[in-house]
Amino acid sequence: MSDICVAYWSGTGNTEAMAQAIGAGITAAGKSADVVPMETISPADLKDQAVWVLGCPAMGDEVLEETEFEPMFNECKNKLSGKKIALFGSYGWGSGEWMDIWTDECKELGAILVHDSVIVNYEPSDAEEGCISLGAALAGQVN
Repeated sequence: MSDICVAYWSGTGNTEAMAQAIGAGITAAGKSADVVPMETISPADLKDQAVWVLGCPAMGDEVLEETEFEPMFNECKNKLSGKKIALFGSYGWGSGEWMDIWTDECKELGAILVHDSVIVNYEPSDAEEGCISLGAALAGQVN
């Protein structure tokens, strides 16, 4: 694995585009990044990462994707205490409340949010700079 793994689930490609921009920010800041779909990794792949970078769009009634992302995330929950994390994702309706719920859940499990979550309504073109900035900030979290 690289310095930072950016793991995501994307249904339409918007969250994937965000993940790629975060990865670009990490590499521009001098660290290496693996940008990988959530379904290609396991909790064991994340356990030694200095920071977990997780991306998921809002689904249904502003919830995490339920068939691939949420089961993987549920396996990771018992490892979140004391872990540095960053969250990101896209949504197409609502207010982005799913990110607040997800963030609060991670904090309650003892995770340390190292950067404000980045969310995008629909396509990430307007938020690319925010994703790149997130990547650069994450690069500063690893030695």
